[in-house]
Amino acid sequence: MSIEKKVWLISGAITLGLAILLIKLWSDLNHFEEDPTQLPDQASVDAYLQDLPRMPEHQIRTGIFIKSFSFTGASDVHISGYIWQHYEEGVHDSIKPAEGEVGFILPEAADAANGLIKEAYRINQGGSELIGWYFEQTLRQSFDYTSYPFDHKTVWVRFWPGQFEIDVALIPDFSAYPATGPDDIFGIDNRIVMGTWDRENTYFDYRLSDLDTTLGIGQNEYQTNLPELHYNFVIKRNFANAFIVHMIPLIVVTMLLFGAVMTVTRRPNLVERHDFSTSTVIGTCSVLFFVILLAHVQLREGFAGSPVIYMESFFFLMYFLLLAVSVNTYFFAAEAVPSLWFIHYKDNLIPKAAFWPFVLLCMVIITAYNLSLKEEPEDEVVIQRHDEAGG
Repeated sequence: MSIEKKVWLISGAITLGLAILLIKLWSDLNHFEEDPTQLPDQASVDAYLQDLPRMPEHQIRTGIFIKSFSFTGASDVHISGYIWQHYEEGVHDSIKPAEGEVGFILPEAADAANGLIKEAYRINQGGSELIGWYFEQTLRQSFDYTSYPFDHKTVWVRFWPGQFEIDVALIPDFSAYPATGPDDIFGIDNRIVMGTWDRENTYFDYRLSDLDTTLGIGQNEYQTNLPELHYNFVIKRNFANAFIVHMIPLIVVTMLLFGAVMTVTRRPNLVERHDFSTSTVIGTCSVLFFVILLAHVQLREGFAGSPVIYMESFFFLMYFLLLAVSVNTYFFAAEAVPSLWFIHYKDNLIPKAAFWPFVLLCMVIITAYNLSLKEEPEDEVVIQRHDEAGG
């Protein structure tokens, strides 16, 4: 077997191994880890509240049902649905909202004046009164797009009690849902239009408020350590759509670039057959550069203000490849640097055989790095919430 065949066999084996590893990393990057702070039942709520420095004076059962949601910007999500609360007679008389009043606050409403919260029903249930409101609000939240297109979004509805001068804790109304376990999806319409997203999980949890003020009410520790009830629904981006829009053009351009590398030769019969010249290869790289640049600009416009995202790293890799192919072709054709033996060896065999292993190795490194970034913040959040709960 000739040296050329051995080199190409080694190149093919390495390429196949790296491709399998890349698919494995993509699967890990696309996996959602359940939040350990989930509140699946009333016992978990009681345990959390008992670990607080002081128990709330009142507890109000609160539920939510999402009818629709849509992203209106990189940090805004428009949500509509129903929120309800149970007020027990003789217990919540002093804090029960009158008709036209609301028993909760959505502190992250971006435009509360143009939003809608109106009473939808008020039902006496014998010993308690159930009050429900219909709402439409645009909530402003910080979303992480660095893992695009393998990103998960945890959209939350954050609740404050309607009155601050009384110690009130809003607790989930678990009895209103068929099941609220860690793997159950509840509180969201099954027929909701998700667009390019898929439902992954839903859950309630608590997070202590980070207010650095008592809001002028007085030295009440409860105001600065308020257990805020959050209803969270986790959605996963549909990878197929992003793959078609962004990855397929990159793959096609990479193949064309590999084809340009394969035309680099000094063999007279191949030079004539491929019509090889330095200017032709560099011209091809120039055309491909503008194709990649336009695609990069289009991608960046969708994530203005965000840090460098995962998909964007591949564009930087393509810029490097275009430059590397141009430089390799020039040095090979000009024979200006004889010391670069790996360029001239066996008619540019090493750069040709190393093309796909190098591309896939870079993709594996980029993916592994982004996977490590995805895991680290989750660990920090778990530790932070554990400390907040007094654990």
